[in-house]
Amino acid sequence: MQKKEYLVTYAGLTKLENELNELKTVRRADVAEKIKVARGYGDLSENSEYDEAKNEQGMIESRIVELETMLKNVRVIDEDEVTTEHVSVGSHVKIKDGDGDIDEYDIVGSTEADPLAGKISDESPVGAALLTRGVGDKVQVTLPSGAVVSYQILEISKSEL
Repeated sequence: MQKKEYLVTYAGLTKLENELNELKTVRRADVAEKIKVARGYGDLSENSEYDEAKNEQGMIESRIVELETMLKNVRVIDEDEVTTEHVSVGSHVKIKDGDGDIDEYDIVGSTEADPLAGKISDESPVGAALLTRGVGDKVQVTLPSGAVVSYQILEISKSEL
């Protein structure tokens, strides 16, 4: 089975490393203290504070494993790899839909996606359809809702990530 490669910008790598450090140093200690305090409440079989703290500990440990796996399989996008000839991870694109509305997006790896901030994943329907395309190209995208939307690429530049 092939391991998934996680594409990230330098900023994305820093964010993942900082989150992992926070979980290992601060959050682990916080939840350990919560468990210690909850144990002091007596009978663990009817102790909701203890159960809640143990669940939180499980989520933290799960996220630590997930982040460590990502960081082992990360590939940082070098700014020199990004061109303005075609769309790739690290591109900033200006696109026009069939209604004439213009949107701008940064194409990022899945770990950095934040559609509300204009960062769409290379694995999302729109991001995947735009990859390798050039200025003037038109693409048709089938959205998760089943709707088909047409886009034309107006500009490609390097993201300011």
